[in-house]
Amino acid sequence: MNEPRPPVALVIGAGESTGAAVARRFAREGFVACVARRHGDKLEALVAEITAAGGRARAFACDARKEDAVVELVRQVEEEVGPIEVAVFNVGGNVRGSILEETAQRYFKVWEMGCFAGFLVGREVARRMVPRGRGTLVFTGATASRRGGATFAAFAGAKHALKALAESMARELGPQGIHVAHVVIDGAIDTPFIRDNFPERYAAKAHDGILEPDAIAENYWQLHRQPRSAWTFELDLRPWVEKW
Repeated sequence: MNEPRPPVALVIGAGESTGAAVARRFAREGFVACVARRHGDKLEALVAEITAAGGRARAFACDARKEDAVVELVRQVEEEVGPIEVAVFNVGGNVRGSILEETAQRYFKVWEMGCFAGFLVGREVARRMVPRGRGTLVFTGATASRRGGATFAAFAGAKHALKALAESMARELGPQGIHVAHVVIDGAIDTPFIRDNFPERYAAKAHDGILEPDAIAENYWQLHRQPRSAWTFELDLRPWVEKW
């Protein structure tokens, strides 16, 4: 008799902060953390960390803007590792620039990263989840998902579109047993980028003034565990001192 295959948590955009924390959190619960980013070699440390803690992880190089790459990634994970029970789309693309100086090429690239890639990942994963009648899809949003700020036209456009995509998917897939959620991250996250470029903002870490990746990951885990009689679609996370 064939042994049941382990459940998979697929994290697209597994960077050093939120994506890595989500992968670690699900690995602690017995999921195989399949982590992906454009440069797969940058995931070696994360995979080693999860493995050392007793979990299981696999790293994949994937440019989520490329349809063929996403199709192949999902196929490979499903066939070689296990069923994707959870997928987290965590690709960033926070590029700042005046609308007077914005280029068509950069605007399009930000949209590809922040929205189009989310469509590709969501579609391919949903195609696997729907026949099983279960699964969780989480899209990481930002403050820009709700309001466009000065000099953030490209990022806000992509994040608004990603939220609309998630809403449409939730309405279509929810009745088929798939929990689709959109998480608004409203505030600075504890990352090397914030530490090195915004030291005054980073100083707020001392009194819980910036978002801790592990705390974000805990919320993602709780979203997955929600009973379907009370699913959350949109969850917004911010430090207690953050202005709305």
